[in-house]
Formats: sequence, C-alpha cells, structure tokens
Amino acid sequence: MDLGRLSFNQMTCDPANLTQAIDACVRGGLHWIGVWRHKIKDASAEQYGEQIRDAGLRVSGLCRGGMFPALTPEERQRRIDDNLRAIDEAAGLGTDTLVMVCGGLPEGSRDLAGARSMVVDGLAKIMPHAKARSVRIGIEPLHPMYAADRSVVSTLGLANDMVERVASDQLGVVIDVYHVWWDPHVYREIERSRGHIFGFHVCDWLVPTPHMLMGRGMMGDGVIDIARLRKAVEAQGYAGPIECEIFNQAIWDAPIDQTIARMKQTFLDYC
Repeated sequence: MDLGRLSFNQMTCDPANLTQAIDACVRGGLHWIGVWRHKIKDASAEQYGEQIRDAGLRVSGLCRGGMFPALTPEERQRRIDDNLRAIDEAAGLGTDTLVMVCGGLPEGSRDLAGARSMVVDGLAKIMPHAKARSVRIGIEPLHPMYAADRSVVSTLGLANDMVERVASDQLGVVIDVYHVWWDPHVYREIERSRGHIFGFHVCDWLVPTPHMLMGRGMMGDGVIDIARLRKAVEAQGYAGPIECEIFNQAIWDAPIDQTIARMKQTFLDYC
C-alpha cells in the first residue's frame, strides 16, 4: 500500500471545522478528504469545493444522506427532499459519491420489514436527481447494533438486495470494515458487489468495545483483518480512495496533526 489513496474522513477529527481539516490534510501530504454535511455551515458547498481543489485535495465522498423511514408520508417526503439537497451539496463539493446511512426504525415502530421498504422507496425516488447531478449513491450497511436507530440495512447482503431492487447505475455500496468484518457471508457479498462498490472505509474493532458509537480504534488496535477485506474489495475492481473514519473521543482530543501522522503509519502497516 501507498498513501496516495488514503482519505481523511472528517469524523476522525470531529472538533475541527472543515477549513482546519483541509489545512491539516495539506500539512500531512494527503490527497483526499471525506466531508460530512454538518461541517458545511460557514460557506456553501461550492465555496468549500473550490477551497478543497485549491488546496490540491479531492473529496472522496460526502456523508451523509439517508434516514428515510418515518411514520407519516409528509415526514418521509421531507427526508427525501433533504436527500435531494444532499445530492446538490455533493455535486457542489465536486465529489461523485454521497454515502447513505439509511435510517432506523421510526419512533415507536417494530416493523423492520416496513422500514426497509421505506429505504428502497426513498432510494428509488432520489435516483433521477442523482443521475442528473452525476452523483452516485452508496448504501453503507451498518453493524446490526445500529438497526433500531441508525440503519435497518444491517448487512452487505441487504445493501446488495436493495441495489438490485432499485436497478440504477447510480446506486451502489460503501463498505466500512467496522460494520461488515463479523459477517460470515461478507466475502461472498463483496464478490456480489462487483461493479457497484463506491467506497471503502477503514478503522478497527476494539476489544472490549468501549462505547457503542464512540468505540472505534485506529487500524491495528483491534481484531479486524483489514488487509484481507481490502484485497477482497480490490479483487472486485475497486481502486478508489480509502477513507479512515474513526469515532473515538480520545482520538478527537489528540492534536489533529498527530492523528494524521498516526493514521498514515497504521494505514501502511495494517491496510
């Protein structure tokens, strides 16, 4: 591995604003940055896109769209409208990939199958706009512990099923090792994903897991065979950027340049 494909996902330094993250990536000699929507607040997506390009960087992806399931048709439409705005933001930034965290069960609901149907319906409704803006939509399956509140798309197999149901060249998957490493069918499903892998994210699974959300580790600090998963994804034709995305307060509290230096070394050692 070399560092040319390494992308610094903003959630690895959440306290920093987007300008600070851009500057740190430049100091660290990186070529890619992964942007989150909540950081686009002091300027427009187009202005940030120009700033990123002027810094010599490219945007590997924008996170996040999704959150489709809701109790009422009106709320579901509001969420679809928000996804249309997210597509515009991705285009404004200059990235061709919008990452989907598809949404959990609506409050008070136990209808898992119904929530998954709402995800498919929402994805289908945003595809024409995604195509018009040349933005690909990448479903990121999340670990099953997030099914209730973050994503009812709990396996790569479910994500692939949805890609097949919607049947659009604009729709694919984003594979995050944190969410799929445990799946006994993951390598079969990676093969099934050939031609529609739109992103690959790395971090590690710590033992014991210190926190349900904020418990990710730097590569090499946990139990995931990251290199094997990377090789499997690349065997299916993926050659794009590889994002390091870590939710961990201790890492957030560290100086950003220190975090980037450690990320670069662990990427070389374990990815």
